[in-house]
Amino acid sequence: MSLYQQKIQIALADDHVLLRNSLAKMVNSFPNCIVLFEADHGEHVQEFLNNHIIPDILLLDISMPVMDGFDTAIWMNKHFPQVKVMALTMNTDERSIIKMMSFGCKSFLGKEISPEELNKAINKVMTEDFYLPEAISKKMAMGLHTQNQGFGFDYNPDLLSEKEKEFLKLTCSDLNYEEISQVMFVSPRTVDGYRSGLYKKLNVKTRSMLSMYAINKGIAKKE
Repeated sequence: MSLYQQKIQIALADDHVLLRNSLAKMVNSFPNCIVLFEADHGEHVQEFLNNHIIPDILLLDISMPVMDGFDTAIWMNKHFPQVKVMALTMNTDERSIIKMMSFGCKSFLGKEISPEELNKAINKVMTEDFYLPEAISKKMAMGLHTQNQGFGFDYNPDLLSEKEKEFLKLTCSDLNYEEISQVMFVSPRTVDGYRSGLYKKLNVKTRSMLSMYAINKGIAKKE
């Protein structure tokens, strides 16, 4: 097995070259990570992926020229959903957090975080498919409430069935939907029904948003 296969392969997208180079050195210093490529903007990311250079995780800035982080996240979710996108940015306002998570990001981090928390976030996203620092989670919850974004975070969890709650809890894990159906002892079609029903009830479109609802309502406790 090659070094690249043994480690988590990370891609970086940030137009600030000095900051990106420093971030690359930091990530490469993590014992279980290696930087696969660096990109200046979203179109640069597209070039790498379309040439079959596909990372496990993309650390993505929001403010970039040519193709910013919002458009890049949308494109990634549509064309390479297997790549776990983590926003790493100075733009930690509520609207940016909500938009990036609704576009399928698995994590949202401010650039002021410590190397230890970045390493923790990368590992959490790889093992559990989702990670939000407490401060970001609180900002997002406040933003959903005050900006009236239309997501169903005000939906009363008491109105959900026990099976729906169990499904929501499992969306916070690293299990795929087929594996979730096995854990719940139901068919994959039934799990698809839970997902579709909850998408409609909560007015969301991604698994990340289901996970955030579960965390926000205490259905799945964060460590």
